[in-house]
Amino acid sequence: MTNKLNLNNLTKSEEDYLKALFQLLVEDNSVKVGNNQLAEYLKVSPASTNNMIKKLKTKNYVVSEKYGKLELTDEGSAIAVRLIRKHRLWETFLYNYLNFSWDEVHEVAEQLEHIKSYKLIDELDRFMDFPEKDPHGELIPTSKGEYKVVPKITLSSLEEGAICQLISVNDGSVNFLRFVSEIGLALSSEIKVLEVREFDKSIRIQFNDSIETVTRKFADNVFVKVL
Repeated sequence: MTNKLNLNNLTKSEEDYLKALFQLLVEDNSVKVGNNQLAEYLKVSPASTNNMIKKLKTKNYVVSEKYGKLELTDEGSAIAVRLIRKHRLWETFLYNYLNFSWDEVHEVAEQLEHIKSYKLIDELDRFMDFPEKDPHGELIPTSKGEYKVVPKITLSSLEEGAICQLISVNDGSVNFLRFVSEIGLALSSEIKVLEVREFDKSIRIQFNDSIETVTRKFADNVFVKVL
């Protein structure tokens, strides 16, 4: 990156909070994020979140707007984007070069994303010939901090008869990713929506000559483009 951020004054926990707030505000496009929502997202107590937000405000990474709404400063956002860049590069390296499956890479990348060295991450990017997407189909921010959010369509939003292609999945749950693999779905799989059941909104889908019924929760975490 052209302007080096001062990452040495941040703890792992502080970085986790900044990344989580960025994901809620930008990736999930939440209109309002308060302390309680952030605590629920991170699965920590509201008291712990209140204390952490005070620290991040003191360091000028977070500000509070009206009615307790949290926002990131420019520097806070830049740090979060760098963490996401490191996370997705490590996931790509583990998947492509170290024989990790896509349901294994997330937890390891959560640890590796806190490495401070700029040179290591930039050389990792160069070694892999500057990949654009991680194993889950998510875009990797550039070394200049350029971050692009692509509007996502969930499988659950489609109607019966729609044909789509799987382009990315939520990488946060090992069990979810394992289930995706077990039923035979992969990035670029072509999916046809056969039926949306009124009772529980479960969806019967067809792909790779297979037919499966998946839950609404599953379909909410699969992102597609309509063909």
